Amino acid sequence: MSDLSALLTASKALTSHLARPDLPSVHLSLDQIEAQSRRLVSRQPGTSTDNDRANYLLAQARVDAPGLASSIAHLNTTTTFTPLQALQDTDVAGYLRHAHEQNLISTIEEGRKETQEEFYRVLEERQQRDWEVRKKRVFEQLGGRVGGENMAVAELKKSMHGKSLLSASVGPAPSLQMQNKMMAYDRAVSELNNARLRGTSYPIVHALCAASNAVNNDPRSFQLTQNFHVLTKITAEPPALPPLEHAGAHILNAPLFERKYARVYVGDPESREAVELRKQIARGAREALEEQYWDVLDRTLQARPIEARLGGDPSLSNKVRAFVLVRHYRNGEWEDRVELIAGQPLWAKLFYLVRTGNPQDALVEALRYQQAIEHREAGFISHFRAWLDSPERKLPKPHRDQVHAAFNAHMLHSSTADPFKLALYKLMGKIDPARRSVQNVTVTTEDWLWFQLCMVDEEEHGGLRGLAEVLLSYGERHFDGVPGQKGARRGVWAGVLLMCGQFERAVAALWDHQETEVEAVHLAIALAYHGLLRVPSRAETSDMTPLSLSPTSPPALSLSTLIWRYVRTFVKMDAREALQYVYCATLSADQGGGVGKEQLEAAWELVRRIIVLANTGAAWEELVGGFRPDGTRFSGLIEQGASLLKLDNSQDYNDQILLRAAQHSEENDRAPEAIKLYNLAGDYTTVIACLAQALGNTIAQPSGDEKARTIERTAADILRHYERTNRAVGKERDAVIRLLRVREAMEAKESGRVELALEMMESTDLIPMDGDVAKIQRRAEEFRDLPEALQRNLQTFLTLTMDTLASVHQKVKASLMAEATRQVTYAALRKKSRSLMIFAGTLKYRLSPDVYSYLARLDVEIAL
Repeated sequence: MSDLSALLTASKALTSHLARPDLPSVHLSLDQIEAQSRRLVSRQPGTSTDNDRANYLLAQARVDAPGLASSIAHLNTTTTFTPLQALQDTDVAGYLRHAHEQNLISTIEEGRKETQEEFYRVLEERQQRDWEVRKKRVFEQLGGRVGGENMAVAELKKSMHGKSLLSASVGPAPSLQMQNKMMAYDRAVSELNNARLRGTSYPIVHALCAASNAVNNDPRSFQLTQNFHVLTKITAEPPALPPLEHAGAHILNAPLFERKYARVYVGDPESREAVELRKQIARGAREALEEQYWDVLDRTLQARPIEARLGGDPSLSNKVRAFVLVRHYRNGEWEDRVELIAGQPLWAKLFYLVRTGNPQDALVEALRYQQAIEHREAGFISHFRAWLDSPERKLPKPHRDQVHAAFNAHMLHSSTADPFKLALYKLMGKIDPARRSVQNVTVTTEDWLWFQLCMVDEEEHGGLRGLAEVLLSYGERHFDGVPGQKGARRGVWAGVLLMCGQFERAVAALWDHQETEVEAVHLAIALAYHGLLRVPSRAETSDMTPLSLSPTSPPALSLSTLIWRYVRTFVKMDAREALQYVYCATLSADQGGGVGKEQLEAAWELVRRIIVLANTGAAWEELVGGFRPDGTRFSGLIEQGASLLKLDNSQDYNDQILLRAAQHSEENDRAPEAIKLYNLAGDYTTVIACLAQALGNTIAQPSGDEKARTIERTAADILRHYERTNRAVGKERDAVIRLLRVREAMEAKESGRVELALEMMESTDLIPMDGDVAKIQRRAEEFRDLPEALQRNLQTFLTLTMDTLASVHQKVKASLMAEATRQVTYAALRKKSRSLMIFAGTLKYRLSPDVYSYLARLDVEIAL
C-alpha cells in the first residue's frame, strides 16, 4: 500500500508545474470512478448484434476491438506537433523555437504537396504527348496514313501470324508538291555522295540553301532558308570549292569539310577546343543575323525611298542614316529619347552599323564626331575602339570597369537616356545579361537573339550553354506561335536552337511538323557531314522519336532512323535516290564508344531493306548487279558505292549486303530476288537449294501464274550457267532439273501433246514404270532420300503421270491404228499403270485417300 501511495505522490509531482491554483483539485475514490464510468457508458448508443459478433470474433484472435475503438475515438490530433516537454508561459525562446520548427514543417509539407501536384500534372502532359507521338509513328509504320486504324490493325495481325512487317514499313506516297520539293534537295545529296566517292569536299549547306530558296517561296517559310544560311556561317563553309587544275588538286586546294568538327563536338565539352567551337557557333550565328538585318535595311530603303532621302551617296553610313530616318523620324520630329549629337541621331547610327555587321564603318562614324561624343560621354571612343578590335568582342577589365561605372552613374535609372546608347554600353560591358532586352532596340525575335549572342561570354553565366537553357525554358510557342494559326512562322524555333548550338533539338523541332520534315532530314545530313551531330547508341535509340534526351548526356539524334522514315515514302518507286540518303547514314561512323559501328550496321540494314522493297526489273538489277547473257557479272550501284558503306572488300559486301538481303527476301516471299542475290554473292549451293524449294512450292500451281513462271525462267537461266561451269553438282541440282522437266511435262499435257508429256515424266526417273517389282520396291525406298522439294510433291507427280497415261489410252482408243498395234500399246500402258500403282501402294502412307482412290479408278479404266 505504501508503494502505491508513493507512486501516486510521484505522479502528481510530474504535473505540479502545470497546476493552476485557481482551479480546485478533484479527489475521487475507486467506487466513485467506477460509478461515473458506468454513467458515461449508459449515455452511449447501444451496440448492434453485428458489432457484438465482430468483437467476439476479433477477441478470439486476441484483438481488443473495444479498446482500440476507444483509443481512436479519444485521439486528439491537435497535439501531434506539440512539444515533447511542456513550455512555460514565460518561455519566449522555447515558444519561438517551436513556432519556427512548425513553420519549417508546414513549409516542407506545402512544398511537398506542390511538387507532387506538379509532378503528376507534368507526367500527365508528357504521357499524353508521348502517346500522340507514339500513335502517329505506329500508324505511319503500319500504313495508318493510307488506310487509317483498320489497316494498321490488319497489318499488326498479319505480323502476329508470322508475316514480316518489312513490307508494311513503306510509307504513303508523297503529294506532287512534296515530290517537287524533295527532288530539289535530293540533287544536292547525290552530288555530295559523288564528291565523297572522289575524296573531295562539297559545300552541302550552300547547296541546300539554294534548294530551299528555290522551293520555299512562301514568306512564312523564309526562316527555313535562313536556317541553312545560319549554318553556312556557323560551319564557315565557303560557297564553292577552288578550281581543280590537275588530278591531285583537291588534295592541295580543297578545304576539309567532312567531319571537320566531329572530334571536338562529341568530345569533352570543357576542353579548350570545345569552348572555341561554341565561340565560333555564337559568332557565326551573330554574323548571319547581321547579314539578314542588312537585307531588311536594304529592302526598307527600296520600299520607302521618299522618306529615306538617300541621295547619291552609296556609302554604308549614308544608308544607315536613311534607315534611321525612316524608322525613327515622324511628323517632323524624332522619337522620344533619340539623342541628337551634332544634329545627328548618332547613337542610333552607331548601333545599326554594328547591328548590320559593319563595325569598322561604325568606328569611322564615331571618330567623325569624336569631340561631340567625348563631350557627352567621356571615354566612349576609347572603349568602343577596344571593343570592336577584340576578336571576341570583349573589353579588357579596366575598360569594362569604366563602362560599368558610366552606365550605373547616369544611364541605369534614367528615364530619358537614349535606348541605342544604353544598348551600346550594355554590349560593350556585357552589363546585366539577365536583363535580356532593351526597349525600342530588341524589337523583333532576330534583334533579341542577336543581342543575346553578343552578350554571351563563355567565362560567365554559362556561355552559350547557359543561353540555350534560357531559350529552352521559353519553349517553341514563344517563338513559332501556335502551329496552324494565322501568322505562325515555320522554322523559327529550330533556328533559335540552331543558333545556340542545340543542333539535335533543332532537327527534331523541324521533324515534329510534317510540312518541315524535308528540311529536317537535310539539315541533319548537313550537320552530320560537318561533324556537328551527335548520334545515340542503339540502347538509347527510340523507335518513336529520333531525338534521344538523357539527364546524364547531351541530346543525340538517330540519323539512320530519320533517314529511313524519310525515304520509305519513295523507296519503291525510286530506290536509287533512297540509296543516296542511306549512304549519308554512315557519316557518323567515326563516333567513338562503339556508336560509329552501330551506325554502320544500321546503314547496312537500310540498304538491305531497300533491296527487298525495291520494284523488280531492270532498275532492281541496276541497283544490285546481275549477269549478262554470256555469264559475266556486272556490279550494281550499291557495290559501286560500297566505300561509302565502309565495305572495303567483296567478301564484306557479300556477307553484309547480298547474303543477308537474300535472307530477308526469302522471309518476305520474294524467292526470285533471293535466288539472284545468293547467285551474285557466289553462294551457289544455296542458290540451287532455293531454286528447288521455290520450284517445289510452285510446281502444282497453274501455268498462268506469273510468279511461278518467273521462278522457272530464273531457274532455267541459272541452271544453264551452272551446267556450263559445273557448279553446285549434287542432289539439289538434280532436283531442280527434274522439277523443270515436270513443269515441261505439265505444259505439254495442257497443249494436248500427251505422248511427249509421258515421255518427259519417264525421263525424270521419279516413278518406275518397267514392271520390275523388286526395282519398284527399291525405288520407293530411295524416294525417302530425295530432296524435300521432290518428296512433298509426290501426289502431283503420281496424278500427273496417271492422267497422262489415261489421256494416251483414250487417244489410242480413238485412233485408227491397226488392232495389233493397239493391243501392244494397251499392254504397255497397263504395265506402266500397274507399276505406278505398286509404287503408290508402297508409299501409300504419303498419299491422301481420295488421291489413291483417284489413281485406282484411272488404273481400272486403263486395264479395261
